[in-house]
Amino acid sequence: QVQLVESGGRLVQSGDSLNLTCTGSGRNLTYGAMGWFRQTPGQEREFLVGITWSTGVPQYMNSVKGRFAISRDLTKNTMSLKMDNLKPEDTAVYFCAFGESLYKLRRRQPESWGQGTQVSVSS
Repeated sequence: QVQLVESGGRLVQSGDSLNLTCTGSGRNLTYGAMGWFRQTPGQEREFLVGITWSTGVPQYMNSVKGRFAISRDLTKNTMSLKMDNLKPEDTAVYFCAFGESLYKLRRRQPESWGQGTQVSVSS
């Protein structure tokens, strides 16, 4: 079992930057993948980007390519999402997740979810 906690969400203005952090605990993450999702009311939870834990291979969705960047720190069991040039449509609850593979994450079949952190972008 992996436990995840997100942090860093807050209210920002259009064009601002923001960094989110996910901290994992409970067991070794080496053979899995971590990723970020977001969700707005009435919408499905949207996969944004994921990364294989051991090799650091990322996978980005087109909606965030060029603006968001994922990274992980193997020594601290943390994963970060650097978000630049934020837009009002980025407003959502952002979740981190751990799963067996990137495929499992994209299928919304993670082993563990964080509880989410709110990101609000004003125009």
